[in-house]
Amino acid sequence: MDQVSFSDIAIVACGTLSLELSHLQREGFLDARHIFYNTPGLHEVPKELERQLIYRINKAKEKADKVLVVYGGKFCYVNGDDPYRTMKKIIEEQGANVLRIDATHCMDMLASEEERERIAQEVAGGEKVWWMTPGWVKFRHYVFKGWDQGLANENFPRHTGGAIVLDGIGYIDRYMAERPEDFLEYSDWMGIPIQAYPITLDRLKSMLVAQANRLHNA
Repeated sequence: MDQVSFSDIAIVACGTLSLELSHLQREGFLDARHIFYNTPGLHEVPKELERQLIYRINKAKEKADKVLVVYGGKFCYVNGDDPYRTMKKIIEEQGANVLRIDATHCMDMLASEEERERIAQEVAGGEKVWWMTPGWVKFRHYVFKGWDQGLANENFPRHTGGAIVLDGIGYIDRYMAERPEDFLEYSDWMGIPIQAYPITLDRLKSMLVAQANRLHNA
């Protein structure tokens, strides 16, 4: 993978991805001018997501001429009041020097649909899987804000393959070692087992590089 500088780019991202992006910063791969994070889990509150996104894009423009948005598309922003108002439209309204990573949601940034199908076959025998990233564990109370046990019971148990966390930073192993009771309680609340699947961050890196190159060549 070609190395590219992000030093003239400010990033606006969902807080759910802060673990991976911070890891890439520590690695020295992501030298962004600044990274702004929205509250995790705002896919449940599209109006607030849009408000925070536009606000932080404007803050990012104060730091750099080029802005890269790390959000998914149709699965991260669904406007029930105005179905024609999409993530794509919001980003287009922010100007030519604002681009979004080419992914449908945070899981897609870490593993493609084909990769997820392969993992589900390997780990869950092809059964339906509830996919998560480490941020869905760390920021559980944001991501599932307002969910009671009844709502959990309606949604999770149909995923007979359990929950799989696409973990490119070793977060789940540390979490289970440090907070085993919390991890078991989370699994009990969901009503399905949770397990980590180790991955690399190569897909996320390549997506970041692709849009950085587009910004540099605009």
